[in-house]
Parts: sequence; structure tokens; C-alpha cells
Amino acid sequence: MGCSSSPPAACVAAAILLAASLLACHHGCAAAAAVPTLSTASRWVVDESGSRVKLACVNWPSHLEPMLAEGLGKRPVGAIAGDVAAMGFNCVRFTWPTFLVTNASYSGLTVAQSFLRLNLTESLAGIRVNNPGFVDLKLIDAFKAVVSSLGEHDVMVILDNHLSKPGWCCSNTDGNGFFGDALFDPDVWVDGLTKMATMFAGVPNVVGMSLRNELRGPRQNANDWYKYMQRGAEAVHAANPRVLVILSGLQFDNDLAFLNSRPVSLSFTGKVAFEVHWYSFSNTQEWSSGNANQACARITAGIARRAFYLLDRGWPVILSEFGVDNRGGNTNDNRYYGCAAAAAADLDLDWALWALQGSYYLREGVLGLDEVYGVLDWAWCKPRNDTALRRVQALQRPLRGPGLAEAAPYAVLFHPVSGMCVVVRRRSPTPTLAQPFELGLGPCSETGAWEYSAQQQRLGLRDTAALLCLRAEGAGRPATLGVTCGDAMARWSLVSDSKLHVAVNATSSSSAGVSDSDGNGLLCLDVGADGRSVVTNPCRCLSADNSCDPQSQWFKLVSSTRSVVTKQTMLAQLPLKLKSWKIRSF
Repeated sequence: MGCSSSPPAACVAAAILLAASLLACHHGCAAAAAVPTLSTASRWVVDESGSRVKLACVNWPSHLEPMLAEGLGKRPVGAIAGDVAAMGFNCVRFTWPTFLVTNASYSGLTVAQSFLRLNLTESLAGIRVNNPGFVDLKLIDAFKAVVSSLGEHDVMVILDNHLSKPGWCCSNTDGNGFFGDALFDPDVWVDGLTKMATMFAGVPNVVGMSLRNELRGPRQNANDWYKYMQRGAEAVHAANPRVLVILSGLQFDNDLAFLNSRPVSLSFTGKVAFEVHWYSFSNTQEWSSGNANQACARITAGIARRAFYLLDRGWPVILSEFGVDNRGGNTNDNRYYGCAAAAAADLDLDWALWALQGSYYLREGVLGLDEVYGVLDWAWCKPRNDTALRRVQALQRPLRGPGLAEAAPYAVLFHPVSGMCVVVRRRSPTPTLAQPFELGLGPCSETGAWEYSAQQQRLGLRDTAALLCLRAEGAGRPATLGVTCGDAMARWSLVSDSKLHVAVNATSSSSAGVSDSDGNGLLCLDVGADGRSVVTNPCRCLSADNSCDPQSQWFKLVSSTRSVVTKQTMLAQLPLKLKSWKIRSF
């Protein structure tokens, strides 16, 4: 039964992998701390002191037919909660069905009764081994116990009302979609929200409540959204004024555009946020048949119009579901992820990844179904895909916001598909006067302070005696830092629709090794064959071509105000003669 019955060596290996994940987070992820009381300040979520708290969450379902947090037949609850924290997630979006607290035929069940009525005898046996104290608990008490275990690991919890009747979500015709549907009585829903808000009013790590997941279906309309969502928000706040109240939109939580002309009207302030979902399958045709750059530009602009515009209106917007098939073979997901990660980093979003679970007790009639979007593997023993986990961890660290003005704003050169950033290191083994540094991909917490002038087309390091500018040296050659910053090989533009290609026009340079037929004479930043070095190559996939993959050449200039962590200042590493040189702008 998962790790509990695995050979000791397998458990040790799993522990080592999770420890490695924790070490990977050591400098970049949000550190565990006492759980704060959250509120909002303009578009930011903040703590009691007014400092930014970035929600870097993972979804953990408890809304399916068994009505128990997934995975308790595989691992002890404390081990799973510890893994959540070790992987750098500071928050869980914990799902629940309304009927758990409003319908006696469900709310009166123990864990054992719930599993036996579904003939889930093998899963129940696993729970007896891994979590014996849960077997005879009422379902709601088991839910509380999971929240408590997360709290013991300083993990915040957002209670997400996922649907009414327990089961898999979602379809337009499942009866759970919108107010007035067969299984979605607004009065019962408000009663359920009130009961949950009251029940967890004294639980400090419950920091938010999401009112309803993915409103949808033929009945959905804006007028009823305002009528009932505002009523639900008021009910939650009255019962538990500590928590954030999180409102979802229409069309499977893809659309908050209606708020553009009519804001919400509530009796309280400083506790309201919105949420949106973004998956590749919302735009299957565009990702599968369109040019990746053009698709990314169109889709990102669309979600900005429908949801992210609220950030500029002073509202937090949480990307509360996003994710990919972690096996790595889904082309649409692979194209989508780099685009979504670039947007999430650029906006420094709060988010919740779908999902934690490696498998389900029962989903859509299938026992033990593998969740390929899961962070953990089927047995809940180890990360399903270490590379996928590391690139998500790059988004856990806040880049700016209240209380984070540690430096004047600068740019980070973020590489979305790897989750790494361009960093500058002293050239090894021996620096030269001409090239004392080398550029490569590394942890974003180790970035230098880049500065980009679109007018001058100059991209360089700010915190040096004189600005060292980024230079292209030719096709297939490493990008360098230099003091000659005015020629074509040091003039950088964002050249594709996605604005993720950072390029120079090399047609006038005889040494560039690129012709006008190669990427229109453009050289783009790229990742070398070793997966770490930063080189320039002819730009790929700028337009039209629907089959090529541009993502190794996707870099996003992201604004940060975090302190620049270096062992020595860049100036201290410069050779003495170079320190006295001036930038040459010709």
C-alpha cells in the first residue's frame, strides 16, 4: 500500500528525493513561519504587518465520492503534510462538497462507512495501516484532522467549496454548475458556507474560503452571480471575519470580465480576492494548430482581458488552478506551460497548482486512477517529475510587493520552461581580461540586477561601476558581457508576438554567422546543448510555423525588488583595468 509497505530502501530513496526538493527551495521558496492572518492591500495579499504573503499553493482534493482527503490509504497524513511543506508550498487549496455539512446521509458517515458503501475495501485497508485514527472518525472530523496536520507544518489552508454532491468536477450538465441547478440550491449552499466558516473560525491556518469552484452551465448569468456570490461572501465574513473571501467567475472560472463594468458591492473591505483557472485544454485548438508564439500572445491577452485586468483595479487575482500532464508527452501542455509560467512570473501571481495527488481512491468509476497532473507519483512516495517540480518551485518566491522593497526595481531574465534565470558567474577555471564572466542558467534567487532600456535597446547589469551590457557573439556562441554597447550585437529587442524572444539583428555583422534567411537575420537568446549555458542562435518559430518548439528561446524580463544575493559584488570581481573602463556607445 504505497510507501507504507515498500521496502525500506524505497522509502529511504523517496525521503532523499523529497529532501532534495527542500534543498532546491532553500534559497528560493517561501520559508515556513507562523501562519499569519491575511488581508488585502490593493492587488496584494498581506499579513498583519502589511507585508506581502505570496500564496504558493497546491490543490488537495477531498470532494470526490469518499469525501476524504486523497492519499490517506498510501501515506500517514503527517508525512503528506510534511511533503507539502518540504516541496516549498506554503498553502493548500483543500476542496470539499457542500453535502459534507448539509446532507445527513453524507455528514453522518464515518470514514469506514463511506468507503464500505463504495466497496473501497482495499483503500480502507490502506487507511487502517497508514492512518488508523481516521477509520472511525466522522468525515467532517477527518477533514478537520487533515487541516490540523497541515497547520502543524505551518501550511496555510484555503477551503474550496468545489461542488454540492461529492464526485468528480466538472461538466455543464452535472447539476452542480450554477445557482438553481438540480443539486445547487442557493440556500443550502449559503448554509454550508456558514457552517464551514463557523467551524474553522478558531483555526489559525485556515486563511481563506473560496466560495464555489467553476460556475458553469446553461443557467449561468451575471445578475444571479452578483445576487448569490455577494450573499455567500457576506455569510462567510459574518461567520469568520478572519478569512479571505475568494470569488470565482463564470465559464468554468475562466471569465471575470463582467466585473469591468460593475464591481462587487460588499459591506466589508480588505478581505476579498478573485480567482481564475487556466489550462491548455481551454484553448486546445489554438495550442495544437497555431504557432506557439502567436497562440501564447493571443491567449495571454485574452485571460488578461477576462481576469488579470482586476490586478490593475486593485484586486488580488489568484490563479487557483493550473497545471500540466507531468509525464511530459502532451505537446499542448508543454507549449502552454512556458506561456503560463511567464505570465505568472511577470505578474508575480498568487497561485494554486493542480494538483498534489498522485492517485485517487475512486474517480469516475475507476479505482486507484493515476493522476498524471499530480506532483506526487501514484504511490504518493516521491515527486512524479523532479524537473516539473523544480520549475514550479521557481514561482514560489515573491518578487515584489509590500514589505519587499529591498532594492530599486530591476529585471530578472526568467527562462520559463526550465524555471531558472540567467545568472552571472566568474569565468571558470580562469577569467580573462576580455571575458571575466560567463552567463548561465541558475536559481533565480542568484540573479544579478538586469536593466533593460527599450529606447536604447540596451540590456545590461546595473550594479557595476559602469553598466556591463549583454552582447551576442554569433550563432551558437555564448552570450557575453562587455563594455561596447552601441553596435548591432548589443541592441536587444523583444521580437515575437509573445514578447518572449530576446534578439539582436545580426545581418550587418560579418562575424555573426547568420544569414537573413535564418530567423530573418535575428539572433535570439537560447540555452546551449549542455542545458545550462546561455548562447545565441537564429530565432525560431517567430510566426507561421505551427510545428516547431520555441521554448528554449523563451525568456521573460520580470520586475523584482528583492535584494540581489551575491557572495561578492560584481565590481569586486572585475579585473582592475576593466574597473576603470567606460561604456562605449558606438
